[in-house]
Amino acid sequence: MSNQPFEGRYEGTYEEYDPYRQPQQESEDQQSPQQGQQQGQGPQAQQQGQGQPDWQQHTQQWEGRTWETQTHSSVPAADTAYLPPQAYPAYGEPQQGPQGYGGAVGDPLPSEAPAQPWTPAAEAPAQEPAAEPVGVRLRPDGIPLADATPAEVAADATSDYGPATVTGNARITDAQRARAEGRSPIIEPGMQPAALTAVLALLLSGAAAIGEYALVVPLVLLQGVTAAGWFRLNGMWPARQGIALAFAGALTADVALLAAGRENAPAAILGTLGVWVLLTLVLQLRSHADPDTRMYGLMATVASAALAIIATGHLAAEPDAVTVGCAAVAVAILARALPLPTPASVVVALLAAAGAGIAVGGMTDLGSQGAFLGLGAGVCALIGHRAASYDYPSRFVHFTAGVALPLAAAAPAVYLLGRALG
Repeated sequence: MSNQPFEGRYEGTYEEYDPYRQPQQESEDQQSPQQGQQQGQGPQAQQQGQGQPDWQQHTQQWEGRTWETQTHSSVPAADTAYLPPQAYPAYGEPQQGPQGYGGAVGDPLPSEAPAQPWTPAAEAPAQEPAAEPVGVRLRPDGIPLADATPAEVAADATSDYGPATVTGNARITDAQRARAEGRSPIIEPGMQPAALTAVLALLLSGAAAIGEYALVVPLVLLQGVTAAGWFRLNGMWPARQGIALAFAGALTADVALLAAGRENAPAAILGTLGVWVLLTLVLQLRSHADPDTRMYGLMATVASAALAIIATGHLAAEPDAVTVGCAAVAVAILARALPLPTPASVVVALLAAAGAGIAVGGMTDLGSQGAFLGLGAGVCALIGHRAASYDYPSRFVHFTAGVALPLAAAAPAVYLLGRALG
């Protein structure tokens, strides 16, 4: 076909663009500038047309005025239709020449490197898990913490708490470690609580020799520590109301005893104890907790108040009996804390209590009868010491119940044996 039908149909200058013109008119406007351009090229265009293939001679090319400010020359289709092959560097080789981000525009992606054939030797042998090195400290969940020297391992084995962690976990105590390992629930308080018990016992012994009102000061301290330690021993903390109630009962017993005198000590102590048991029962009945919790709280509060009130027996006993008995308790607890087997430690503690009774009794009117008083007070003190060691106690239990229970448990023996021997 030829472009002769398009020649001579429309002549004239380029008209303005009319958006409401019909499609046929728009096609005529596009054909008219093309005809004028072909006429203006002259013989040169005819010579180029003769040298081009037939399909390029009949290709329509439009070069007219557009909205842009400069005119672009026509680009023959043959220049961009087929591009010669270009050599690209292999994958992983550095590229030559300056290129922008991602390479030149229009460059194809480099071909992927051929996959290596699989061979049995290429597969790495499975590595066996390395054996756990000696001297690795473990967290409570069993995860190795860090390599430790033998000195650090020995320190962790003998310390009161486990190794520190860097992940925020709580440090494991001796009680938690013993419970996790399934060991005996009996954990002895140790030498430090025993030393505190001995100091408090010597204060009671010396204050009893001074006077009745001087004895009240260390006795009140003993009763407060007893009330708090029993609740902590039963796993109830802070339990402020229960501790305050038990301590108030002990103070009431002290005031009642000072008001009634030593001759009326049983009535003052037992009467206060009965009133406080009834008061505790009424308060627990008004509680909105479940029945099991109320029963557990009732028993703990009654026992704590009873121990704190019974400790008033030191104030009701004869001064010489308190002096001998508290001295015997101090020596017995220190002997019990020695690193000896349990049976041997108990025997040594009882012998030490009896010896202390004889020694201190010789300074008082009791004389050699102080051995019986010291032995009885030592037995009761060891019972309280054993109670403070039960059910995986923590260090806080050791420094509260472990300090106060031996002296509180020895109060009835001091009172009864003192009256019997005096």
